[in-house]
Amino acid sequence: MSRKYFGTDGVRGLVGKAPITPDFVLKLGQAAGRVLGQQGERSASIRPTVLIGKDTRISGYMLEAALEAGFSSAGVDVVLCGPLPTPAVAYLTRAQRATAGVVISASHNPYQDNGIKFFSAMGKKLPDEVESRIEAEIDTPFVCVESRHLGKARRLEDAAGRYVEFCKSTFPTQFDLKGLKLVVDCAHGAAYHVAPEVFHELGAEVVAIGAQPNGFNINDGVGAVHGDHLVHAVMKAEADLGIALDGDADRVVIVDADGNQYNGDQLLYVIVRDRIAAGRFRAGEDGAVGTLMTNFALEKRFGELGVQFARAKVGDRYVLELLEQRGWHWGGEGSGHLLCLDKHTTGDGIVSALQVLAAMKRAGKSLADLTADLPLMPQSLVNVKLPAGYDWKADTALAAAARAVEGDLAGRGRVLIRPSGTEPLLRFMVEAEDGELAVALAQRLAASVPAA
Repeated sequence: MSRKYFGTDGVRGLVGKAPITPDFVLKLGQAAGRVLGQQGERSASIRPTVLIGKDTRISGYMLEAALEAGFSSAGVDVVLCGPLPTPAVAYLTRAQRATAGVVISASHNPYQDNGIKFFSAMGKKLPDEVESRIEAEIDTPFVCVESRHLGKARRLEDAAGRYVEFCKSTFPTQFDLKGLKLVVDCAHGAAYHVAPEVFHELGAEVVAIGAQPNGFNINDGVGAVHGDHLVHAVMKAEADLGIALDGDADRVVIVDADGNQYNGDQLLYVIVRDRIAAGRFRAGEDGAVGTLMTNFALEKRFGELGVQFARAKVGDRYVLELLEQRGWHWGGEGSGHLLCLDKHTTGDGIVSALQVLAAMKRAGKSLADLTADLPLMPQSLVNVKLPAGYDWKADTALAAAARAVEGDLAGRGRVLIRPSGTEPLLRFMVEAEDGELAVALAQRLAASVPAA
């Protein structure tokens, strides 16, 4: 079924413009309440319950109120968690035996954007089919239940503290972080009051940056999408490592003391190698999932190690779907979305960072040492804003340019053109043995798109 409002990561857009408006979100809440409320037990004493968390955007207050009203009008109780990472809502939904979880966030986007994404009772992203059912309900008349059936709302006390304890539980008990100095960049986002505590309570000396949200500065020059800022902070603090999260803390980038940045492909490699070393990888049965964007060097290296590898569509929801189909546990994207299903049901930046730190502890090696045998192939990614009404698939000039670039690569690289699932952008990725060539070819492709 096609989806009108949901993208690869929920409903997202510019605040005040459809669909991120209070009236639409009210309808979305009621529609989701109707659909999700049908999936669990319902009686006079047991009613559907939904947890709502959000990041630190100023618009979160408005959208939270609209969602709460929508769910209540459908007879669904609401538990408000306040600012909390996306993976924290996934965990608490499962731990609290709630019907579903909702996160108000636009992840790595600027504060002007916002979005709504849902988790099932099992703490997993909703399947496309369920999102399509919610969309169908949005287009039906708005009908409020009788007053005696309206949902109630309450706050979950110490939601952040509960999540801190969960994150710590994913780190091996035989290790600690004593003696490590870490810079933790929270992107002025949802993990500002959580991430520093996790690493501190495990013994690290923590220098927290990007931990003073004001509603407008989320992802503004900080966080996982601005790795250079973390490099400078690590060097200035003379820290051992830097850990950067994005606005909703479901992705991570790590920087070492020498200023080297490690992306999701490299971190996934470190985690899988650690599972092999710990005897927790089933040879011939287990594997790893990447995406169409995953560096070819990772696929090649996994093959040399006897690790099965598969590529999913771009988006952590599709990585998760393929992992579940294969019965595997580890996957991710180069952007830093990593899935460790032996620890959590969804991508979690803090938990992923802890798995990397555990791998370093177990091996007694630095990140540079652990990734020395994974020389990544240079990739160049260029994003181009899509002109209104532009159909890139029907653009013969773009198709011709792509064929020409593939001819220049002569089988020694890859070209990938895809639309963003969260923004009105067309993404061009060129992978080549020569980095300068990759940049030049990606820019040539981007120049073939009409100006927006």
